[in-house]
Amino acid sequence: MTEPVLYGAEYSVYTRIARLVLAEKGVTYRFEAVDVFAPGGPPGWYRARHPFGRIPAFAHGDVALYEAAAIARYVDEAFTGPALQPSDAFGRARVTQIVSMMNAYGFRPLVMELYVQRVSNPRRGQAADEARITAALPDCARCLDALGALQGDGACLAGDRLTLADLHAAPMIAYARLAPEGAELLARHANLSAWWQRMEARPSMTATRFAAEGA
Repeated sequence: MTEPVLYGAEYSVYTRIARLVLAEKGVTYRFEAVDVFAPGGPPGWYRARHPFGRIPAFAHGDVALYEAAAIARYVDEAFTGPALQPSDAFGRARVTQIVSMMNAYGFRPLVMELYVQRVSNPRRGQAADEARITAALPDCARCLDALGALQGDGACLAGDRLTLADLHAAPMIAYARLAPEGAELLARHANLSAWWQRMEARPSMTATRFAAEGA
């Protein structure tokens, strides 16, 4: 089949999730930048790839997908390389649970409220909205508490092997911990903090670092 193409932006949490999965599977692909924050939004042709104008989108021959979780699962199952989903029903359900939890309850408070307000906006010369940060912190804490509880004593989030759950959560944690409040909340969880240190050192993570994380 033809070379896969990933459409997205390097600053995007969800694009990074897809990039991490591709990297962990050892898949060579073409990356096509799409800036959803450009004046006027993404280019018109991209709407055929993603009707909601979000990122990422993915193409592989006749296969066309959008939504990072769907792309991640396809890449894991369609390409050779280490399996990123458990072989048992409960293990796969746990991975899905963590992915769903991070999407539904983690992304907005950890990234859009804490990181954007505390780190991103000030770097662009805008004042942080302290009220929004204060309001988001209980949800940030609840998300990390739940993630730590699901991890338990495991080396990874859904057991002792790397799965899509780890690759889905890591980009959100990467942004959140750049805020002092996020770093402090993460530090409350010893095993989750140890997991993050291992994740941060993985070649796939260093190769896809957000610009905000520095060199």
